[in-house]
Amino acid sequence: MKNLSKKILIASLAAVTAASVLAGCGGEKGGSGSAKGDTIKIGTDLEMTGNQAAYGMDALHGAQLAVEEINKAGGVLGKKLELVSLDNKSEPSEAASAAQKLVDEGVVAMVAPNMSSNALAAVPITGGAKIPSISPGATNPKVTVDDKTGKTRPYSFRACFIDPYQGEVMANFAAKKLNVKKAAILIDNSSDYSKGLAKYFEENFTKLGGQVVGTEAYLQKDTDFNATLTKIKALNPDFIYVPGYYQEVGLIVKQAREMGITVPFAGGDGWDSQTLAQIAGADALNNTYYTNHYAVQQDNKKVMDFVNAYKTKFNTDPAVFGALTYDTIYLIAQAIKEANSADPQKITDALTNLKSFEGVTGKMKFTPTHDAVKAAFILTYKEGKPVFEDKVSAE
Repeated sequence: MKNLSKKILIASLAAVTAASVLAGCGGEKGGSGSAKGDTIKIGTDLEMTGNQAAYGMDALHGAQLAVEEINKAGGVLGKKLELVSLDNKSEPSEAASAAQKLVDEGVVAMVAPNMSSNALAAVPITGGAKIPSISPGATNPKVTVDDKTGKTRPYSFRACFIDPYQGEVMANFAAKKLNVKKAAILIDNSSDYSKGLAKYFEENFTKLGGQVVGTEAYLQKDTDFNATLTKIKALNPDFIYVPGYYQEVGLIVKQAREMGITVPFAGGDGWDSQTLAQIAGADALNNTYYTNHYAVQQDNKKVMDFVNAYKTKFNTDPAVFGALTYDTIYLIAQAIKEANSADPQKITDALTNLKSFEGVTGKMKFTPTHDAVKAAFILTYKEGKPVFEDKVSAE
């Protein structure tokens, strides 16, 4: 294709993407993060295509459902919410670019990426523009605390627990509930999320008297794990911890079972996708566990109403990022109401001073570092479906 044709195609795609207003109605173009006309613009910077597309589409659906419900109930401060959704293609550079486009579009708040590496690329952009962002599911501590300065990022928040907590939860479960003595760890070396979660699991597991007999690594988009799994099998662990994302985890578990590795596998919230069972196969996922932010199977009216509404609208059950992003939109709406303003600074102040919020994923409040204090769930797989195993209170 000639350069001119490429430029025309890229410009056309950019125009279509920037115009993906998925809910709300009309309104003038925003500017400097302000609400104009009859709408309040909220941006989403999500993994709608690429390696984590299952997460991003689930999150997008959660956002769409929340905006639809809020608008049907009269909106916020007499205005409709307008969702401006951009695809970060599961890449940090694209996440940063999408964040800048949303700032230019005039959003008053942004739903930040769910993947930690993408969120880390995006939140400095919105923070520099003094636009608040909330990541529904990015669990790396650096998303809210600048590791260079050690200071809280004033405009960055998250609606989920952080990796030190979920690493501790799984270490406790392995040592105390499964009586694991020897664990092996398999890390995605291209992922800050995976490396951090592995570190927190190992620290807590060894404090409890467990032994990590070996650590192996892979990279995102790898597909053949047989050589690595052969090394792990030779170590004879009772348990294998794989804090990765569903695409690689599914292949790892599948190939491990095929070579006769029968010990429990476990991981973090990155496992939560219906695609995991499609890749691994239902039988391979027996005797596996992962930490998560909520469980569909709860005797809780708020959860059941959400699951039913999501399933009615999208013809599938929500995964965790749909639930977290649904909560994130309601959290932004609550902050706008409490601020009695759609001014980004006032929304930020309201989030900073938030006393409590109760969503589908549970009750929460923010720490001084803008992290959510909330319960963690442990899920296991039965017949290819994630089911509730345990709940751990954060307090």
